[in-house]
Amino acid sequence: MKVQSPPPSAVHVLAVDDDPMIRQLIVDYLGDNDIRVTALPDGRLVGDVLARETIDLLIVDVKLPGEDGMRITRRLRDESDLPIIMLTGKCEEADRVMGLELGADDYLTKPFSPRELLARVRALLRRSRSRESVADRLTRIRGYRFSGWELNVRLRRLVRPDGVVVALTNTEFNLLAAFLAAPQRILTRDQLLELSRLHNDEVYDRAIDVQVGRLRRKLNAPDADGGPGCLIRTQRGCGYVFAAEAEPMH
Repeated sequence: MKVQSPPPSAVHVLAVDDDPMIRQLIVDYLGDNDIRVTALPDGRLVGDVLARETIDLLIVDVKLPGEDGMRITRRLRDESDLPIIMLTGKCEEADRVMGLELGADDYLTKPFSPRELLARVRALLRRSRSRESVADRLTRIRGYRFSGWELNVRLRRLVRPDGVVVALTNTEFNLLAAFLAAPQRILTRDQLLELSRLHNDEVYDRAIDVQVGRLRRKLNAPDADGGPGCLIRTQRGCGYVFAAEAEPMH
């Protein structure tokens, strides 16, 4: 096992693969780009590393001795939001689908380009930081007021202007919280996908439009094109905008 030792402030990636050539490729290429890498040949060693090191992202092969990539991903998703990239073989489509359903954030098919791996690592880390910034903001905010409505973040309760409580699913709450944290700004579907995972719920890109539609109806604003009273407006080709001002309650 080879471990790079760049400055302490560097990103720390844990790579798990039983192929020594792939481990070396990941260590060398990411290390050359100022990313610290700990490389393991066996899934059973992951828990020990996570217990003693701060890991920013996990790269894990589906097929591993000891504990395989699927079991590792399932276990970690029950415990954390650690970004995960899964490595699969060319003919393992079922494994890729299963990995994503279990909570992996992305996958790469072997053989892969180290340059593409680096790009995916950086993209996942950016998304992770975006989620953290919104999540951190929510921990400091009691709720939001907007257009006579009130969302209590701590109680996860939405109240209409007439005082009636509107039930929200976890996904609808996460979407509304994401909109209220960035009012009057265009949020792309990809951004909403990432921000709506604040509480580890599964929301897939193709379902974002459906979930936004359901939230719109609960906000009594069914006009998808942004007619009078529409709080969530569609920006064609871009995403969505929460049209009202949102007042944070601390």
